Amino acid sequence: MYGENPVEVRESDHYRYEYIKSFVEKWDELIDWEQRAESEGDFFIRLLRERGAHKILDAATGTGFHSVRLLNEGFDVVSVDGSAEMLVKAFENGQRFGGHILSTVHADWRWLNRDVHGEYDAIICLGNSFTHLFDERDRRRTLAEFYAMLRHDGVLILDQRNYDAIVDHGYSSKHRYYYCGDRVRVEPEHVDEGLARFRYDFPDDSVYHLNMYPLRKAYTRRLMQEVGFQKIETYGDFQETYRDEEPDFFVHVAEKLYVEGDQGGLEG
Repeated sequence: MYGENPVEVRESDHYRYEYIKSFVEKWDELIDWEQRAESEGDFFIRLLRERGAHKILDAATGTGFHSVRLLNEGFDVVSVDGSAEMLVKAFENGQRFGGHILSTVHADWRWLNRDVHGEYDAIICLGNSFTHLFDERDRRRTLAEFYAMLRHDGVLILDQRNYDAIVDHGYSSKHRYYYCGDRVRVEPEHVDEGLARFRYDFPDDSVYHLNMYPLRKAYTRRLMQEVGFQKIETYGDFQETYRDEEPDFFVHVAEKLYVEGDQGGLEG
């Protein structure tokens, strides 16, 4: 589906064609639910509980890992994804790993308020999913959709790969966070300022690709602030203190509420 020159495919809409059924069926081999739960611990659960969040929109459900974990912890969760194949797998996993009937919605973030209704205490957009958006207008529109769906004191939790390190210094991974399946090989085939093309090699010799936009940390944080988020903290591999080149992943926690006397702005 990438054509003769895959590195020229730099369109937000192309994600619709990347998550084919055979790739989705193997996705959990890449994640390894048990290892991923161990690596992140209660990080997201703790963040949400500290903010009194109960009603959660999982905007990038994938195969359902975080939706199921949050449901198991007593949160009220609506699970959204742009891939219908991912939602089918998430629904199966909800029953398999928790006996849950997931509340799923097939929706594009750019028109989220059209398809998903209500206000939420928190929105999570995890799994490096935001980097599927190649156009800055799409990124701004998506963040504005998230902002509009949050309650006045809501929080957005969004993550991304450490593309600064990948673009500036080359790819390396501790293989401890997010993608923990030790039998799946993941590495970029091509990286420039406008594209990170990742290759996924599975034990049965099947190969898949994803084209993603290499978001820089400071850029993502600036977009969040320009959309209206008042305070943004960034963690590196779930830690508050880190050197920018070290983490595999960044997690941005963006607060909507403006507290009088709080200078707000960008932290971390």
